[in-house]
Amino acid sequence: MAHDGTPSAPRAQTANAASAVIGYYRFTDIFFEWHQALPNQADVSPLKALIAYSTLVHPEHPLRKQGVNGIELHLGTFENGEMRLLFSSAQVEYMRYWLHAVGLTAQPIPLPASEYLIQASELLTCSPNVYSDATALKRAIKGIDKNNKRLRGTGTLLTARRFAFERTRTLWAARLGTWLALDFEAWDMDHTVLTEFGWCAARWDKTGAGEPKLVREDGHLVVKEHQTFTQHYVPNNREFYNFGKSEVVTRHEFKRRIQELVGKLREAGPVFLVFHDHSQDVKYLKSDMVQAVERLEYLLPDSPQTGELYVVDTADLFCALEGDASNNRRSLERVCRHLQIPTNYLHNAGNDAHYTLDALISMASGDPVDQQREQRWPKRTEDAQPKVEFQDWEEDDEYSDTEGVMGPPTAGTTANGAAADARSDDEF
Repeated sequence: MAHDGTPSAPRAQTANAASAVIGYYRFTDIFFEWHQALPNQADVSPLKALIAYSTLVHPEHPLRKQGVNGIELHLGTFENGEMRLLFSSAQVEYMRYWLHAVGLTAQPIPLPASEYLIQASELLTCSPNVYSDATALKRAIKGIDKNNKRLRGTGTLLTARRFAFERTRTLWAARLGTWLALDFEAWDMDHTVLTEFGWCAARWDKTGAGEPKLVREDGHLVVKEHQTFTQHYVPNNREFYNFGKSEVVTRHEFKRRIQELVGKLREAGPVFLVFHDHSQDVKYLKSDMVQAVERLEYLLPDSPQTGELYVVDTADLFCALEGDASNNRRSLERVCRHLQIPTNYLHNAGNDAHYTLDALISMASGDPVDQQREQRWPKRTEDAQPKVEFQDWEEDDEYSDTEGVMGPPTAGTTANGAAADARSDDEF
């Protein structure tokens, strides 16, 4: 079955054929098609009732995890950029077991056929998302479907990145909500040991007369109990925070401060969480040591809602800008180099968060992606090769300027000639 089409009703099969395989099923296959393949019509109504929107989000649903405020589903991204809301195979297996255990079906109902099982290796990313009410679940499905229709027929990850780039520009220009860049540092010998958290937030002050004013706030927390952990493979720059005074806090205070930061901003409007390569930082946000979020939106909507958390990834935005359709993502240092944003003491969580927001602003406040690419790197692409070809001196800070024909360009400016660091010193 193609991953970008609507399948016919799945054939049923016995449990033994698929129970040994771990993977995922599309939410839409389970919701709309599974019951149609059941051989015993008496089993149809119990299954449909169990997977109804209002039932799935009910506190007593059998899939509800202890301590989780809603139904935990999974959001998977395929290599062509399309996203799907997914049930895990374990969830599907448990639902059929539960229906039989409570006497709603005479026998465990058959699983969907094996060709509808999605292997983890088929997904570019897959992360859990929690939906606490039926409206949020329906809205998520509708938004995913709308985005997939825009991408259908293009078949490239680059198209998805280009779409995200332009949507980010639109929302930034609308001066909506708070844009909160986050970064964690963990001990490189055990990534469950968090040592630092940094943030840099930007919003628009609309209280005065005239144009709204962009204001920024930075912060850096160091975990007191983990101060003795030193890095082995990355620089130890915990002590070199560039944008204020670091705060040393206990593990308990560390967790509380992050939760309060996110919670306070959610009350004020939509929050755009800005990461550079989001996967690991999202895991930290959801970890037992932080527990600051349960559900994130990975698709930027037309009308962001107050209280919702939307993921923006500067690594993906830069891939769109340079025209890269591969799964490779550049480091924050390399992205800032190409955007001509000076950096100092990277691998300090507070500094990384600040430079991540600088990169976001540099790209989001510029012209459309193709025009901006040409402004930044004139005549570096061809129709058959959309990716920018960088010179050696642009890629490596240790490369001698004399080895390049023209040498490196003057740093500190964006595509339109404005200063790359557009921040304001005003505090929240």
